[in-house]
Amino acid sequence: METLNYLIEKLIKENDELSNIVIPKSLNEKKDLYRALRNIREPKPIDNNYLKIQDKYLQEEIKNKGIIQENEIPKYQGIISVYIGDITTIKCDAIVNACNEYLLGCFNPSHRCIDNTIHSFAGMQLREKCNKIMQGKTLPNGEVILTEGYNLPCKYIIHTVGPQIEDYPTKQDREDLKNCYLNSLKLAKKNNLKTITFPCISTGLYSFPNEEACKIAIKTVSDYLKANPNTFDHIIFNVFKSEDYVLYRKYIKGSETA
Repeated sequence: METLNYLIEKLIKENDELSNIVIPKSLNEKKDLYRALRNIREPKPIDNNYLKIQDKYLQEEIKNKGIIQENEIPKYQGIISVYIGDITTIKCDAIVNACNEYLLGCFNPSHRCIDNTIHSFAGMQLREKCNKIMQGKTLPNGEVILTEGYNLPCKYIIHTVGPQIEDYPTKQDREDLKNCYLNSLKLAKKNNLKTITFPCISTGLYSFPNEEACKIAIKTVSDYLKANPNTFDHIIFNVFKSEDYVLYRKYIKGSETA
């Protein structure tokens, strides 16, 4: 616990507003506190010694969760797979992050959204890098940005902003969601990335209906693979809920995939 205590204490000491925080005694509570502290931290530099210790800690945490090689995930139809599990444990060329428009991660300390999870395990370098890229600007829906994966098993992260639905998806919402997948594939091709893992974009707090989102994702990917054969080796749809797992297997089976 000495390493974890150091990581926590450093973050508390750099912010006077956190001075009243009492470090818990249990390991799991310490882990939760450390995750919360790094998720509320503003994107600014920190000393290299801290980053080295952070990196070693995060890599060990991911290793303990169990790293999944992309070739260990069976291909369900053509080069496409459906996998239910933790996207931060998949070792592939790129994972896709369904992020917000600022690209700075989720500042909700205890949130379990994909954006929060990816930033939590990639490390502080990711938020700082995204901040340098965006320079206070916002990323439009459907557009994409590429960064390194840092402490994650994947080499790169493709960040994309999905549409937020108020009542029902509009024509523009559907087009934006399509572009999240399409532009991710185009960016991956441009950078010669052969294995990509997609989450279910916009279906969580952004409230895009799961089944319709699934259909858009599969059709967009399938159409791109047919138009660009031999571009990719493996496309993985990573889902969190069992209902999405069932939906993706259903609609992938009914589609023509490469």
